Amino acid sequence: MGADKEKFATQIDAELLATLRSVAKAEGRQIQAIVEEALKAHLAGRDRTGPQGREHVMAAYLKSTNRYAGLYDKLSK
Repeated sequence: MGADKEKFATQIDAELLATLRSVAKAEGRQIQAIVEEALKAHLAGRDRTGPQGREHVMAAYLKSTNRYAGLYDKLSK
């Protein structure tokens, strides 16, 4: 992405915007720089084709669910 900048408008949750402003102030950065950085990171993660690393997550979840089903039931009550 080049140095050309283009304006656009959007809406976000008020609490999220307040947090964004606080982070920008604390880091001495502009909001647009933080938003651009976050968008780049998010979109870079979407460039991958197919699910990445999900099989091991689901396997661990299912193993935990089977092993601790009784505990999870008690915790939910």
